[in-house]
Amino acid sequence: MSVKTFTPAAFHHQSAQALSNPQLRHNFRGAMDGLMAKRLGSFDSWDIEALRDLGQGIRQKALRHLPDLLEQLEASCQRNGITVHWAESADDAGRVITELCKARGAQSVIKGKSMVSEEVELNARLAEAGIEALESDLGEYIVQMADETPSHIIMPAIHKNTADISTLMHQRTGTRETNDAEELTHAARAQLRDRFQTADVGISGVNFAVAETGTLCLVENEGNGRLTTTVPPVHIAITGIEKVVAEFKDVPPLYALLTRSAIGQNVTTYFNMISGPWRGQEVDGPEEVHLVLVDNGRSRMYQDEEYAETLQCIRCGACMNHCPVYTRVGGHTYGTTYPGPIGKILMPHLLGLNTTKNLPTASSLCGACGEVCPVRIPIPKLLVRLRNEAVGEGKGNIEGAGSARRPMEAMGWKLFSWLARHPRCWRIGVRVVQACRSAVPKRVAPWTDNRVRPTPAATSLKQQLAQRRRS
Repeated sequence: MSVKTFTPAAFHHQSAQALSNPQLRHNFRGAMDGLMAKRLGSFDSWDIEALRDLGQGIRQKALRHLPDLLEQLEASCQRNGITVHWAESADDAGRVITELCKARGAQSVIKGKSMVSEEVELNARLAEAGIEALESDLGEYIVQMADETPSHIIMPAIHKNTADISTLMHQRTGTRETNDAEELTHAARAQLRDRFQTADVGISGVNFAVAETGTLCLVENEGNGRLTTTVPPVHIAITGIEKVVAEFKDVPPLYALLTRSAIGQNVTTYFNMISGPWRGQEVDGPEEVHLVLVDNGRSRMYQDEEYAETLQCIRCGACMNHCPVYTRVGGHTYGTTYPGPIGKILMPHLLGLNTTKNLPTASSLCGACGEVCPVRIPIPKLLVRLRNEAVGEGKGNIEGAGSARRPMEAMGWKLFSWLARHPRCWRIGVRVVQACRSAVPKRVAPWTDNRVRPTPAATSLKQQLAQRRRS
């Protein structure tokens, strides 16, 4: 199955395919183990919990004042010569950027890594307008060559090993096959270098947008972001509206959390601060800088006090690296732009709960994602709420919430909840189940769709303890 055909509705089928692929599981297991160890080591000399508290406070402060900060950001950017555009939907974002490219007569675009551009399917929209978009981040460059989507929000090609990449580059670009990762990197660099020089427009994401100064901060390791934002005559930055922070002093703590949580680095190789177009005295820079602020369902999340906590995310990917589900099936299995734990709570708001109802259940609720989240998003709590809403128990504002999709399952949980609060009835129920244990059907949907048939024990734990005391 091509990753292009993966959908969230087919998660269970896709995860079964991933689990039967030993190479894929080996690639992810090795990569995830390494990332978890690096993250832990990078916080050795830090009070990690205090830093997480600080990061959470910064993000919550920004969200509390989000409407005002966005207006301040727009004003600050305009003073710096940056033109700000607002996109309510993915279609709006694609239309705005396509029109900006057409206005410059652009035929080619060079792109830095941006998950929001993936979210709005920007490459496909530009292609429809006859504009070629080339990814310059090494991981994105690889998955673009493979005609795939990113499998991870930080490391797009993490599902591939060196041999996979070598074969792919040999087939697509003619480079010699080798297991030397450095040689492959140099080959990709040489292939991309001319494209930076000839591109009509450069497009990037934004890690932090500072309302106080109108500065767009871009975190990267390869230098492609710096080239993308300075060499082409036009730079277009695209980001979600939640990426704004109030003051520049808010950036260093978030930067420290982002780099350590993502890949276990103290700092990245490059930290770019973009504050406007070329002013004449600088060595380089674009003639125009545009900022596209994308909503695409975020305002709907913002209106809910609990779901708004999802917007604290700084896109580090730590929740994926530690998730026992993601690390075994990979990102493509989810069939969404944002996979893993953060994707399970974000994508229902972007796509609707009707089409993503399988995602909240793709979790063991072990809590690892919540324990490592650098800004303390309560992912497990939000997953439980989404599960309730998926079976008609919730009253959220997500499309599809509150409409029961599994009425028998919802009824079963109601009955369990009532029995658990009435001990005498619970004991009677236990005896009835024990008496009828041999009559349990082979299939108990939807439980047995993905689990072994439950067989009640002949005696309960309480009964066994009572027997032990008597003996």
